[in-house]
Amino acid sequence: MALSERTEEDKIEIVGQFKHIQVRTATIVERDGEELTRAFSRKALAPDADVSGESAEVQAIAGAVWTQDIKDAYAAHIAASDPS
Repeated sequence: MALSERTEEDKIEIVGQFKHIQVRTATIVERDGEELTRAFSRKALAPDADVSGESAEVQAIAGAVWTQDIKDAYAAHIAASDPS
């Protein structure tokens, strides 16, 4: 009876005007190859995020959807939202 735990990015979504990337990660516990439980965590990445520590798939998506126009529009939106 061997227990094992693994994680996988099971859902990646692109949402909103500024193409935020949402990543859902599943943590799966198995006994002898049969799944016992699955838990989820999420994170959202904005166009100004450093994705160098993300998976190759997330990096590729960021490179494809975060054009310079999107990055500039997001930076302008953040600057306009700053109350100082």
